[in-house]
Amino acid sequence: MAELGSIVNGVVDGVTKFGVFVNFGDGESGLVHISELSYDYITDINEFFKKGDEVSAKVIKIDDRGKISLSIKQAQPKPQKPKKSSPRPDSFDWTAREEEELSFEDRMSRFKHESEEILRDNKRRMENKRSGGYSRKSH
Repeated sequence: MAELGSIVNGVVDGVTKFGVFVNFGDGESGLVHISELSYDYITDINEFFKKGDEVSAKVIKIDDRGKISLSIKQAQPKPQKPKKSSPRPDSFDWTAREEEELSFEDRMSRFKHESEEILRDNKRRMENKRSGGYSRKSH
């Protein structure tokens, strides 16, 4: 019988769009929800898991009916995030990594930085329109 917090080894029994089912022997199986598969963002589970794959997972919940929820990512050490030298958004080298490799925080920082630039440009354009732009005085 699986115990809450224990690590179980099993075989992927089924793959769905919302997670994978893992059979870990003695007629026991559990579901690994898509959010508990990896620390990385997963768009297509089939690219990472297929029926018959061997996995290790942590038992994170057992409900009243005995359904077992598992986590593959919690059974692994959490990856270290790279340290940034400066918290300023404009100091981050955006060309260093592909968009899909950026963490959520980095994506938000990039979005904020780009939005501020757009707002600044729009404000300048509006101020130029109000002042009438360049005009020559004729005498």
